[in-house]
Amino acid sequence: MRGTKKYFHVIDTPDPGKWELAGYEAALPITEKSNPITREIDKADATQIVQLLKDCDAEIFQEEDEALVNYKRLYSDSVLKTMMDIIGKVQEVLKEPDNTLIVLSGGGASGRLAFLMAVSFNKLLKGLGQPPQYTYMIAGGDRSLVASHEGPEDSALLGIEDLNKALYVLAWFMTGPLCGWPAGLLHEQPGHLCSSAGGIQPSLNGQPEGITGSSRMKGGSATKVLLETLLLTAHKTVSKDSEISERCLLEILRTYERAHKVTYSQSKKIAALVKQAGTSLQKKAYVYLVGWHTLGIIAIMDGAECIPTFGADINDVRGFLIGDHSEMFNREADLIAQGPKFAFSEEDFVKTILPSLTDLDTVLFLFTVDDDLVEVEKLAVQVKERTSNMQALCHATVGQYLPASLKKLFPSVISIMWPILFLEYEGNFIQRFQRELSTKWILNTVSTGAHVLKGKILRNYMVDMKVSNSKLFGRAVSMLQRFTGHSQAKCLEVLLQVIYDPEPLSEEVRAAEVSKHIAVATDKTKVVPTALLCLLRNYSVQEARSRLEAATSIRGALDAALNAPGRKRGASKSDPEENST
Repeated sequence: MRGTKKYFHVIDTPDPGKWELAGYEAALPITEKSNPITREIDKADATQIVQLLKDCDAEIFQEEDEALVNYKRLYSDSVLKTMMDIIGKVQEVLKEPDNTLIVLSGGGASGRLAFLMAVSFNKLLKGLGQPPQYTYMIAGGDRSLVASHEGPEDSALLGIEDLNKALYVLAWFMTGPLCGWPAGLLHEQPGHLCSSAGGIQPSLNGQPEGITGSSRMKGGSATKVLLETLLLTAHKTVSKDSEISERCLLEILRTYERAHKVTYSQSKKIAALVKQAGTSLQKKAYVYLVGWHTLGIIAIMDGAECIPTFGADINDVRGFLIGDHSEMFNREADLIAQGPKFAFSEEDFVKTILPSLTDLDTVLFLFTVDDDLVEVEKLAVQVKERTSNMQALCHATVGQYLPASLKKLFPSVISIMWPILFLEYEGNFIQRFQRELSTKWILNTVSTGAHVLKGKILRNYMVDMKVSNSKLFGRAVSMLQRFTGHSQAKCLEVLLQVIYDPEPLSEEVRAAEVSKHIAVATDKTKVVPTALLCLLRNYSVQEARSRLEAATSIRGALDAALNAPGRKRGASKSDPEENST
């Protein structure tokens, strides 16, 4: 990294990237900027994909460059100062457990992280003999936890109504131009959101994602690190009746850096899993993620987020939670009543998935050596009868080992070995959080890499995303402009033609609210790729769809259109952001 680092680091982080320089994709918010590291990830093999995403994840821990002051980092002085301020607010809540509540709130990926952290910190409190003080809210309710449901993210009023039911709120929202950093960490009395004198809104700028706009990845990981660090520090200082210190924050942040180093020491095996998962998707089979306890929540999160990101089928990548979940959900009964699409438990996996498994499917087990290994082995035996494509991701502490009878069931085991943490209070939970983050990194890499190999990514853009909320609708128009060089009006016209096909566009439809277009587009497939072919090759909607169906992959069809002889340049073949204004 340029200049001198202020803090000791566990890993080597990349130098500040091209995206930080003045003028780089200047018209775009940070969420929509592309990351130069992964510019050609669509051409990479499994090993290269893992290395590229490893480098992107390492950017989380970069220090702030003195010459580039527009982007705040975890180690920025202003960020650390804001974290310490927020910890002070959380301490006030924790000291009055009988009449206060901490609400973690968000939409989509951020809402699922809110759920995960509410579960984890309530378990911490339970271990201390204290009542739960955390709850969560997610746009669309509990069903959005296990299946993609982006539409409610557009309704702020629903979120405010739910927040006003809370007694005392620490709310976090991941909307706006911050690419996965919390856009607001608000400490508010109910009914006075964004107006109370106690409100705190740190300015934290994110970083371009490895897959442009996919804030479930690096942005989600950075959010997990940030919030867990400040919440755990608050618990520690209240328990010990001690002062908040920057040193305490830095100690915890470095444990997450170690998690990056430990996780990617297994890059070779992770790459093999990426390749296997990619093969399953290419053969129109499925990838199932079966995780114990909070690792199962990570699995559910990863599967649900593939649907809008890659236009995936609900079963393409799907997670299941093994273990007791009786006290996790706000309204589990309502969730179960939604039907098979929202199935997530061990019973659901055994009854609905296991009987239909084939040898083309991939099943990944996620557990720790501290889990019930007899239960793990029992389910592994059942799965092995259906498919040989099963692997395990197992977390252990130095000195712990898998029983031979279990280990031999898996053709490959990604064994993540963690050092013993000699920290009086927070060590057990730090290790839990490290394991969760490690699992998240691996699953994000596997599901992203598998879809790259399937041909769902062009350059580093998710061209086959679902157009299912206003953010994704705007992103679709912007992406069409980037790759074709056409005006916004032209791109919008063609996008609407694809959405409403076979009905002709009327002036009434053109003038309709974006919400109406989204309602129609949500259930449509290959909307953006179809529109791209229409714009690039002047195809009709039907002809574009036919060519996509006949192509080996979406990327192959689009790349051929971009490089067709005689095509006018429009946006650059290799640098689509040049015409992104």
